[in-house]
Amino acid sequence: MRTGDENSTKVLLVGLDLGTEPDFDHSMEELKSLAEAACKEVVGIITQRSGEVNKAFYIGTGKVAEARDFAVQCGAEEVVFDNTLSPSQMRNLGKELGLPVMDRTNLILDIFAIRAKSKEAKLQVEAARLQYILPRLVGMRENLSRQGGTGGSMSNRGAGETKLELDRRKIEHRISELKKELEDLNQARETMRKKRTQSRIPKVALIGYTNAGKSTIMNRMVDRYGDNKEKTVLEEDMLFATLDTSVRCIQPQGEGLEENRPFFLSDTVGFIHKLPHGLIQAFRSTLDEVRYADLLVQVVDCSDEHYRQQMEVTAETVKELGAGDIPRIVVYNKADKCGMEGLPRVREGQIHMAAVSGCGLEELVGLITDEVYQNQVEAEMLLPYDKGNIASYFMENATVLAQEYRNEGIYLKVSCHKGDAEKYREYQKIPDRF
Repeated sequence: MRTGDENSTKVLLVGLDLGTEPDFDHSMEELKSLAEAACKEVVGIITQRSGEVNKAFYIGTGKVAEARDFAVQCGAEEVVFDNTLSPSQMRNLGKELGLPVMDRTNLILDIFAIRAKSKEAKLQVEAARLQYILPRLVGMRENLSRQGGTGGSMSNRGAGETKLELDRRKIEHRISELKKELEDLNQARETMRKKRTQSRIPKVALIGYTNAGKSTIMNRMVDRYGDNKEKTVLEEDMLFATLDTSVRCIQPQGEGLEENRPFFLSDTVGFIHKLPHGLIQAFRSTLDEVRYADLLVQVVDCSDEHYRQQMEVTAETVKELGAGDIPRIVVYNKADKCGMEGLPRVREGQIHMAAVSGCGLEELVGLITDEVYQNQVEAEMLLPYDKGNIASYFMENATVLAQEYRNEGIYLKVSCHKGDAEKYREYQKIPDRF
């Protein structure tokens, strides 16, 4: 992070405690972490407790004056509010404070813009940002129209309103372009997803709060069990270190693990309290890896005192994505930081582990494969030699328990998905004598 150096923008944080949040102070701490993740230096924090939101200024007029004076004293260059502001609130606050005003949504968009690396992530962030900006342009129209005439035609409108109309049209046109580009990319992603589905290899998605350790788990699995050791993902101790959903094929092997039980593992963008709905919509095609998964692995930073609230946020976001009914394993990561001994600790559907050191990795893989391969059945079949493609399919997508080349064809005894056993049932009528 670049906070504290000469390149950092100095910001004042402002929060409104309505008494409805379980831990308002933690929400403000998280806002501070978000500001730092956006390369900003927090020089002051000011809060107000009130029973309602001020429609014009979000906070009370007296608190606005206090924030203005405080911003001058601490040398703030921007003011960041803890919740989403309406277009009119943002406009009014900007006038009264005499400084650029941001809200939590805008701040998260800034972080996403910094973190976006792939073409798809950059397009998704740009689309979300423009969707955020558009109503705020429209909300300024009345104010800008006072700069010129009052006629009804476009030619008679004020210069400010004319400029606003042009900006709005440009933004709407660009949003249409972005939607088309993202749709093309989504079709390519959908094609890859269908290929993975056809392979019968189970799909597992890592989900959880940002910075819980999802990318660490992904990288440790790729290092030990991946088909390409170089395909690791960015792993940093920061909020929203990765935005791209990465999918890797994991092929467990070694003592205590059954071989030929591969699964696809996807690392998804992290969730956070008050994650803007527009971002969820913009990243929906990417987050569909969650919706189409056979199993969700929820990663929790159990060393964070607020981990239960973070679990609730994750559950709500997963439900919003339409994935609330998918089976789930809970990984209590960073358990070593809690002073917990005797790691890993495993019980049904849960594991306490320390991913950074690889402690519990084998046990986690065992939990995953036991869950996603519970629909496995054993089958014996005799395949004619001209059906070698079916034999190759089972070699790649099943556990081959026995194999013989006989006069009548290729004999296989396999542990496979029950759907595959049903599909090739005609080859399971094996004569008693050969």
